Amino acid sequence: DDITTKMGYWVDLKEPYVTFENNYIESLWWLLKKLYNRNLLYESVSIQPYSPAAGTGLSSHELNQPGTYKDVKDTSATVLFKVKENEKNKFQNIEGNIFFMAWTTTPWTLPSNLGLTVGANIDYVLVKTFNPFAHQIIHVIIAKPLIGKYFKAEDENGDFENYQPENKINSWQIITQFKGSELEGIAYEQLLPFEANSTDNPNAFKILLGDFVTTEDGTGIVHTAPAFGADDFRVGKKYDIGILTMVDKRGKFLSGIKDGVFLYGDEYVKEAYLTDAEKETEFLKQKQILEANGKVKDLKKYLSVDDRIVLKLQEEGKLFKKEKYDHNYPHCWRTDKPILYYPLDAWFIKTTALKDRMVEQNKTINWKPKSTGEGRFGNWLENMVDWNLSRSRYWGTPLPVWKTEDGEEQICIGSITELEANIHPNSPVQNITDLHKPQVDEIILKSTSGKEMKRVSDLVDVWFDSGAMPYAQWHFPFENVQTFTENYPADFIAEGVDQTRGWFYTLHAIASLIKEDIIEELTNQGYDATIIEKVKGIAYKTVVSNGLVLDKNGNKMSKRLGNVVNPFDTIEKYGADATRWYLITNASPWDNLKFDIEGIKEVQRKFFGTLYNTYQFFVLYSNVDGFAFKENYIPLEQRPEIDRWILSSLNTLIKEVTASMNDYEPTNAGRLIENFVDEHLSNWYVRLCRRRFWKGEYEHDKICAYQTLYECVETIVRLIAPISPFFSDAIFQNLNKITQRFEANSVHHVLYPTHNETAIDKALEERMQLAQDTCSLVLSIRKKANIKVRQPLQKIMIPVLNPEMKLQLERVEDLIKSEVNVKELQYLTETEGIIKKKAKANFKILGAKLGANMKEAASLIASFNQQQIAEIEQKGAIEIAIENTSYTILQNDVEIIAEDIPGWSVASKGSLTVALDITITSELQSEGDAREFVNRVQNIRKENNFELTDRIFVQIEKNNVPEGIENSINQHKTYICGEILADSINWETNISHKIVEIEVNSVLLKIAVTKKG
Repeated sequence: DDITTKMGYWVDLKEPYVTFENNYIESLWWLLKKLYNRNLLYESVSIQPYSPAAGTGLSSHELNQPGTYKDVKDTSATVLFKVKENEKNKFQNIEGNIFFMAWTTTPWTLPSNLGLTVGANIDYVLVKTFNPFAHQIIHVIIAKPLIGKYFKAEDENGDFENYQPENKINSWQIITQFKGSELEGIAYEQLLPFEANSTDNPNAFKILLGDFVTTEDGTGIVHTAPAFGADDFRVGKKYDIGILTMVDKRGKFLSGIKDGVFLYGDEYVKEAYLTDAEKETEFLKQKQILEANGKVKDLKKYLSVDDRIVLKLQEEGKLFKKEKYDHNYPHCWRTDKPILYYPLDAWFIKTTALKDRMVEQNKTINWKPKSTGEGRFGNWLENMVDWNLSRSRYWGTPLPVWKTEDGEEQICIGSITELEANIHPNSPVQNITDLHKPQVDEIILKSTSGKEMKRVSDLVDVWFDSGAMPYAQWHFPFENVQTFTENYPADFIAEGVDQTRGWFYTLHAIASLIKEDIIEELTNQGYDATIIEKVKGIAYKTVVSNGLVLDKNGNKMSKRLGNVVNPFDTIEKYGADATRWYLITNASPWDNLKFDIEGIKEVQRKFFGTLYNTYQFFVLYSNVDGFAFKENYIPLEQRPEIDRWILSSLNTLIKEVTASMNDYEPTNAGRLIENFVDEHLSNWYVRLCRRRFWKGEYEHDKICAYQTLYECVETIVRLIAPISPFFSDAIFQNLNKITQRFEANSVHHVLYPTHNETAIDKALEERMQLAQDTCSLVLSIRKKANIKVRQPLQKIMIPVLNPEMKLQLERVEDLIKSEVNVKELQYLTETEGIIKKKAKANFKILGAKLGANMKEAASLIASFNQQQIAEIEQKGAIEIAIENTSYTILQNDVEIIAEDIPGWSVASKGSLTVALDITITSELQSEGDAREFVNRVQNIRKENNFELTDRIFVQIEKNNVPEGIENSINQHKTYICGEILADSINWETNISHKIVEIEVNSVLLKIAVTKKG
């Protein structure tokens, strides 16, 4: 709860839903009863993922949780199954033994083998060769396309008479060929007969036909053990070959699988199931037996069951090849141990019965990103299997099914009331207090014929608990039905992308399966059609599948790598607001985020620092003037253009942020706000209006400025509240405490801002954007030329593309000149040819469009003359021809570069180009010196903590001051005094106290600044 509160995660901590409470379980039972009544809950034996370490079966979605498939190295074996003597006549006159050759990566399943499966239409060949371990001539059957995996082409039809094992040349020869269908029914000898795996089933140990056999790997002949594979189980059932389950639920061989040398019975079939101590004990036992029997000389490490089965097969002449095999193998998400595929008597939900509905309903859900819903989740739905609901654990929701001992009668309970109504008089439990084990297992029910019924032992998959939360959290349908209808389906959910196989799936599956039952229940309870029509078989309208948080280099965070960032420490050090803002604005929620602490620092400084400084600026001056928004709201038309512009931009921002939020695009919303605060509010409006706040009387213009800036700051903190809950609330409360514009005293208790369409003036915004872009280009030139903004320059030249552009620039001309400190702004037409431009192809964009023609297109673009460049700037496009084919080149397909001209520096952005006269005359230098002097004195005022309204006296020691500097200050004395609030500036021969050294135009001046009075 502590981190939940500190991070601003707004959930109901006082009334959480708890899945182990009776009310929650009762709702789950109601859902299961409805599924049972519609024959969607059934019992069956099938091969299921099973975790011996956890002691329970697993569902397909559990098996697809992140990290469940791990890279492992197992022993694989190509095994020889000997054709029975009485079957050899089905082949040509072959002397010696014939073997079917089958490949397996699970040798531990070989004692449970009951068949070999081939593909009916696959070509197989009978090959004469040598057993590479026994060095005897044998005949093997293998799929023809896979010969190359076992035999070298150069060894075909080799010298069988002079075979030498040490030469490692295994000669081979194809004797005959046949289709797989011709092999059906041929019998072979049991590979590994033991005391425990004998069978008298006449259908066992024969060749079967199956549609799952491929020639992608192995031999084209599949070792078939119905107990340990779904395909094996299916084909085994078809041919009625029975089932041999030679491994128990602990993951151990039955005690009868032993030969005293290689296998000892009651052994774990997977090495990973053993503890280190158990492995050491087993190793010492192996070493003693295997060495004593001459099977190994000096055993150095534990040999797995697979390794020892392979050794046994090798000794018996039944092995053709062995090797280590790297592959992906599923593990239990709870225990991190390998799973087995195991025959389980389990309860299933028949999800496949409503697959089409689930697929169609998924198309109505707003997925962010869309590709996850259509791809990852859509593909999962298309390939779903029935939901294995049973779990063999102690803790969880009990499956509410009771059966008679003879299995002839059973009942599924859907409520506590129904449970109580069916309790048998002999039941030791008569009063229901807890629906968990062991209490629930002590309840005996009475069947319709009067027999005792006991509950089946199964528990319910925990993912059913989570998928049922839309209903069970409200104890639906037993109470809170109105609340349920108001919240179903959910407007929005979010979780990791891995939940496409987890929570997203179980929510969707249950909602689809239970649709008719929800409608029926609401109808029975008297709800009208407007409520009922909301039930469409979906649990959520929009879903955001969150990406992963990686380290700054794009690697997964892990304790082993030492790159884990502790969220507790991060929030403690940098605050929840900066952390949240960084996470949201750095990358879209569904994209992986490369987490870098430096990014949070940047957010603190650039966004929150800028916004707070803007707020502080407002507070500083509003406190001086006593502004509390008590005056009547001044209509927009009565405010200066700069105010109308920022409020127009603010309302455009509200409109765009709201649209982004409604489209579940918080990253875009956050970035829009960042840009507004930095580019428009702080670096433009506040900077241009600074003088309005600290100069003059408290009258109309100043009140306009206060009302405008207040509205901007207050609106911004309301806009950022969902992402930055603490910072926004602190600022909001401080503002509202003075103005009392809202009755609520929290930003989270007021409505989200709505835009005023009449306040939006797009022409004004475009005009001001043109001014900002122009100023940005001029300032970039100044920076490049190392000329400070305080230094006035003479002229800017701007080529105008059309009369409208000129008109727009003229309306902001004074603003531009003031902002970049130039005297003149001259407009040019392209035909004057003063500024030269060249075009360059944007390879990244054009390459995808033009492909092989890219090189010639780039050459044509580079040769554009000034008229062609003007055309693409004015019209936004131009046509070019390559090999008699016309292509349209758009403006963003090319980069237009302006060339400097003597005495000027040129810069461009899109179709806007500016040329700045960088020549500094003596008059310009003099004015620049005066501005530098003002800047230095203002810094002294700040360092001495003078009040904004304090008047001062300034003394300058004139010894050794160059005449140019002295003339500059004297010439602009009136301007200087007005800026620094000085009553006088006096030149002195000697200053005796409070001397401060300042630098103006590389000249050191000694001055004294004294507060008046």
